[in-house]
Amino acid sequence: MFLHSIRPQQLATFAARVRAADEATPELLSEIVAGTVRRLPAPGEAAQLHQLIEAGALTEAAFAVIHLELPLWQIRRITYDEGEWYCAISRQRELPEWLDEAIETTHASLTLAIVSVYIETLRQIEVSREPSRPSVSRTRDDQFKPVCCDNFAQLAANPHLKINPLATTPARDSRIRQSF
Repeated sequence: MFLHSIRPQQLATFAARVRAADEATPELLSEIVAGTVRRLPAPGEAAQLHQLIEAGALTEAAFAVIHLELPLWQIRRITYDEGEWYCAISRQRELPEWLDEAIETTHASLTLAIVSVYIETLRQIEVSREPSRPSVSRTRDDQFKPVCCDNFAQLAANPHLKINPLATTPARDSRIRQSF
């Protein structure tokens, strides 16, 4: 298994745990922070984040994690409708909603809606980093050899013929050859 394939699985596991949880707990948020934060925060920022989690200010801690780990992203919208919190995050908050490519998640808990949008953003960033096509080894295999498919025999027999690569039919080809 490649190292780059571990992170998407880990993020999927965290996303499933957040969806299954009813309320945010300091233990859950601490595990998510420990498993997802890659940037080395300043010692003061890390201490402040852990103090927020220990004090039970989990919503503020979720905002701090987004600010720390995703500095180019901003919360675009947080709304509450029919028992669900909707949270959207985007890189270009100034754009109209119909032009923006915001990432949106929902949850019954405000804190978990924010954590869920954070994890989903990390997942989409990881997907965009994966190669879009399978990688091919650069070693040559002796089993496969290049083959030329051009008809050089016709040119060798009649060196004065000029073949037009744009000709599609034999009749058109003969008219083009006569014009030269």
